Amino acid sequence: MDLLKNEIMIFLFFMAVCGSCKASVYEVGDNAGWTIIGNVDYNTWASSKTFQIGDTLMFEYDRRFHNVLQVSRSDFHSCNAAAPISTYATGNDSIVIRNPGHYYYICGFVGHCQAGQKVDIRVPRSHRPAIVPISSPVQVPQGTEGPEPSPAGPVAPSPSTSGGETIMLKNVIFSCNVGLLLVLVWGFNYGVL
Repeated sequence: MDLLKNEIMIFLFFMAVCGSCKASVYEVGDNAGWTIIGNVDYNTWASSKTFQIGDTLMFEYDRRFHNVLQVSRSDFHSCNAAAPISTYATGNDSIVIRNPGHYYYICGFVGHCQAGQKVDIRVPRSHRPAIVPISSPVQVPQGTEGPEPSPAGPVAPSPSTSGGETIMLKNVIFSCNVGLLLVLVWGFNYGVL
């Protein structure tokens, strides 16, 4: 019975770890970054991605000329920067997606949102486990269309992408697999498994 319990615990641990290893890092706008220069179409950029809980959005920009505001759906469509849910202004902001739903981001500098510097990140419900802290829900003001996702807090800067492509955490996945292999070999050698 203890042998079965150990195997189940190892299996559950492996599933939890590997589920969190699938997270991706997306540089918003790829090589262009977060800007109005070059007429970046952020709607096209976002629609070409499949965002999931645990993924990270990286906004890279010159903080003298841009910022990132998470806003409500109505403020997104009207480019209203007066009441943001969250404000980011470091020039290298990493935001972890913690919940399914829509995340609306705009640049709060005058005229930038109207020029197209805004992005709607759509995150479907996911059945894969993700190891991310649970944040408290946001109060939804009266008159809005549905609940907004909880604000995703800033995290330490992540490594930048090469060529603006999505960074798959292959090294972490490889490390998870090597770790599992070592646990299995150790378990079989010492009669634990």
